[in-house]
Amino acid sequence: MAEKGGKIDLNKVVMKEVKVENAVGLALAHDLTQIIPGKFKGRLFKKGHVIREEDIPKLLDIGKGHIYILDLPEENIHEDEAAQRMAKAIGGENLYVVGPSEGKMTIKSEIDGLLKINEKVIHQINSLQGIALSTLTTNRPVKKNAAVSGVRQIPLILEESIIREVESICQEHSYVVKVIPFRALKVGMVTTGSEVYEGRIQDKFGPVVKKKVEDFDSKIVEQCFAPDQTEIIESKIKYLLDQEVDLILVTGGMSVDPDDRTPLAIKNTGAEIIRYGIPMLPGSMMLISYYNDIPILGLPGCVMHDPYTSFDVFLPRILAGEKITEKDIVTLGYGGFHTC
Repeated sequence: MAEKGGKIDLNKVVMKEVKVENAVGLALAHDLTQIIPGKFKGRLFKKGHVIREEDIPKLLDIGKGHIYILDLPEENIHEDEAAQRMAKAIGGENLYVVGPSEGKMTIKSEIDGLLKINEKVIHQINSLQGIALSTLTTNRPVKKNAAVSGVRQIPLILEESIIREVESICQEHSYVVKVIPFRALKVGMVTTGSEVYEGRIQDKFGPVVKKKVEDFDSKIVEQCFAPDQTEIIESKIKYLLDQEVDLILVTGGMSVDPDDRTPLAIKNTGAEIIRYGIPMLPGSMMLISYYNDIPILGLPGCVMHDPYTSFDVFLPRILAGEKITEKDIVTLGYGGFHTC
């Protein structure tokens, strides 16, 4: 096992410098990158490419007057092999890898789903000498073929023992990076508000919530309307429970006004209130509860007009089959400020 502060013994690496004009027929030891500001950045020549006469002007254009032939000692490892081995160790459920390109492997999602990142393990791996592992944040919805992580070693060559350390760390944990598929749920909705119930104003909640649910391939199977009366709201929720829906969303009546009755109505159904009040802005007046295993959410008014609220944080997790805990809610405050 490599020590986290281990040094790379470059003295054991034999690199022969060859002028490009004399390099025809020789193979590149590493990828060469071309940068055209504002237009292109990427691999011009791949590791192992055999230099041809017509390649010489291109090499000179990117400032490469010499190439290097690499004689790699057994105890060291080249960047491409290292990246491939690390990506294989890191990648988990519903992921595939692309590369190597310029010494980097990219990990992508095979499906639409909820990205899960073991943050502690990411930090542990990045504490090793010469390793760069970067990911998206955990609990983020991702689309099929989305890039979620990239990994590489920093130097061209590195002690193989460090790569074995990465592999060992990954084996000690159930996952490092994975994607959980979304479930297609039957969703019931109760829209409260006497002004909507009596037809004085148009329902603005329904279309917004319906789109958010359908974006994850779930469906609003029934929408009920109720005036600002606790007993009626409660009865509508119980009606949807009897219809055996998988999730109930109750909109409106979630503020501290005396005539806002939704929180009490949800409580009166016998649901367990996990938390009323979320440390996130916008979306602080959200309620999360469970009736047995059925989530019942009270949605704040901001869901109608703000593009990203606490509802957008918790909906994907519920659709991925996670049960929201008070700890999940409490920790949302750090980074949960989204208002301008």
